[in-house]
Amino acid sequence: MDSANTTADDLIALVRAYNPKTSTRALRAAYDYGRKMHEGQKRHSGEPYFTHPVAVAAILTEQQLDDATIITALLHDTVEDTRASYADIERLFSKEVAELVDGVTKLTNLQLNSTETKQAENFRKLFMAMSKDLRVILVKLADRLHNMRTIKAMRVEKQAKKARETMDIYAPLAGRMGMQWMREELEDLSFRVLNPEGRASIIRRFITLQRETGDVIQRITGDMRLELDKAGIQAEVFGRAKKPYSIWRKMQEKEQSFSRLSDIYGFRIITGSDEDCYRILGVIHGRWRAVPGRFKDYISQPKSNGYRSIHTTVSGRDGKRVEVQIRTRQMHDVAETGVAAHWSYRDGKRSQNPFAVDPAKWISQLSEQFNAEEDHEDFLEAVKLEMYADQVFCFTPKGEVVKLPRGATPIDFAYAIHTRIGNDCVGAKIDGMRVPLWTRVKNGQSIEIIRAQGQMPQTTWLDIATTGKAKSAIRRSLREADKQRFVKLGQELARSAFAQVGKKATDKVLRTAAKNMRLDGPQDLLARLGSSELLGREVVQSVYPDIAPKSGEQIAGDRAVVGLEPGQSFTRAACCTPLPGERIVGISSRGKGMSVHAIDCEKLSEYEDQPDRWTDLRWQEGNHPAVNGTVLDLTIGNGAGVLGRICTLIGEASANISDLEFLERKPDFYRILIYLDLRDVAHLHSLMSTLEAEGDVAAVSRYRKIDVHMPPR
Repeated sequence: MDSANTTADDLIALVRAYNPKTSTRALRAAYDYGRKMHEGQKRHSGEPYFTHPVAVAAILTEQQLDDATIITALLHDTVEDTRASYADIERLFSKEVAELVDGVTKLTNLQLNSTETKQAENFRKLFMAMSKDLRVILVKLADRLHNMRTIKAMRVEKQAKKARETMDIYAPLAGRMGMQWMREELEDLSFRVLNPEGRASIIRRFITLQRETGDVIQRITGDMRLELDKAGIQAEVFGRAKKPYSIWRKMQEKEQSFSRLSDIYGFRIITGSDEDCYRILGVIHGRWRAVPGRFKDYISQPKSNGYRSIHTTVSGRDGKRVEVQIRTRQMHDVAETGVAAHWSYRDGKRSQNPFAVDPAKWISQLSEQFNAEEDHEDFLEAVKLEMYADQVFCFTPKGEVVKLPRGATPIDFAYAIHTRIGNDCVGAKIDGMRVPLWTRVKNGQSIEIIRAQGQMPQTTWLDIATTGKAKSAIRRSLREADKQRFVKLGQELARSAFAQVGKKATDKVLRTAAKNMRLDGPQDLLARLGSSELLGREVVQSVYPDIAPKSGEQIAGDRAVVGLEPGQSFTRAACCTPLPGERIVGISSRGKGMSVHAIDCEKLSEYEDQPDRWTDLRWQEGNHPAVNGTVLDLTIGNGAGVLGRICTLIGEASANISDLEFLERKPDFYRILIYLDLRDVAHLHSLMSTLEAEGDVAAVSRYRKIDVHMPPR
């Protein structure tokens, strides 16, 4: 459906087709409200912006999702990009929808492709959002899918950034949630951006192959239907060529050329019962030769996201290998929509699919091990390993199933059962035979861990283990063993590092450094410093960051704000004094001027009923001069030389003091307002971090004059 021409009636019809009891009034209200809020906004392509939320909603109707999710899709950018607020959404629709929109907004603000530590922290936030309501990530995935489908309208460098983030994060996440179709499309859309020549070469080879061999898919599909008819089994047979990226990945993994690659075709057989699935397997293996080692029974051993199916690979016509998936209709619904099947409708009723996994249970299992991770990089590694993992199923001596990623070892198996068992491991038996700890486990094997009290993990285990859970537990154990030695060494290194810049490594300074580096506390920081996981200069910079002016030409004052009319002047509102880097909005006054406010300014509420005065603005990206005034509220000790040291710190941070105002004078402390000229919001945060670490500073915060009146009409 063309989202540019999709009306409210069109969307309602899509929902009513699978949910006759849908609230037509609520859907229409959401459509009208979203269109009104986004009125005047354009996409990079020049289309009205509201076509995007409508397209996202339409994608979610294909998964037959509930009304709340469809409404959230229509409103998912309103809080982020318009004057709509959480309170507005809750009042007009429901608390459920408001929380879902808020969750999507928070995910939108995460920079998942940033630095490792920041990325790991944002992954934690992503999983927290998912754990509250998994529908948040369903909307976000549909949002990303439509953005990738229309990515050509973006700048080339932005395309590459979005495509890499999609390939690294969203595609594997969709796959982990069981939405394999979405994973494949996201991967292929990203592949088109990141390696257009590689993708084009795969497509050209496909065309050549079809010209040489004819329609292989139609012939094999016909053969399978004929064999099933002979056996008296009712089933649907579908065939397709695999996506270009899937073929490219196989070529890279197997180091084979296209001509030598075999299983580039996939076939799916959908039938009525579990018994028919196994009967069909017998028919397929009776007609074609099965490829050894390529059989997987996910019906008896389902994946953790609820996926059930039989997979087998056989040699078809002309010796060509083809992959065959056999499943029931209910299994197919879960395979198509994954965890989303929990909210899906079928035949006009909320689905009670017995194979749909409970979302709360799924996300709890997925995030349980991550919450225990102390190290940001360990956490990130665990997340990525878990999302990309292709599983094998092993057994304990008591017959309990343990799921591990392909390539796992007995050490991974031991830690998967319990950290204590992993730490005590001295050896392993597979199917009753003693094996080295670096042995790769296979499907169906029974593993017994040999333990000894007093055993400790070895450093070499880090090279043997493959799961994030095992690696982080090994690192944690190794750290604990050497922690006290590292702490003492770290104390000396910290003292020396801070002395080099004329500072002292006081308890408060170390607490500030640990906080800024997202560590558990000074002891954790010192241990990492002593073990060379951190450098002394990194610790110093976390408290006293190098905030020298950025290189490059500075932005002129009249070009600082983007979105103004030609020749229109602007002023920074005195009530909130927004800084470059913060989200802003303009309020027009009687003349041509525009008053620029921070998006969270309390004064904006006075103009909610005058939308004609609002203008979407943003700061020009680049190097702003230190001429943007702001005010800090400081509480400092009343001692000799304290104020002088504070002023010196501010000067060292390349900030200019324009005025001082004393609010309170007490025998033991002063409370003062310091008027500063800064470059941007990053400059402000760096300066506040430096001041917080100073021993004589009891409190520091940004001061805003909320009593200042708005500009006249």
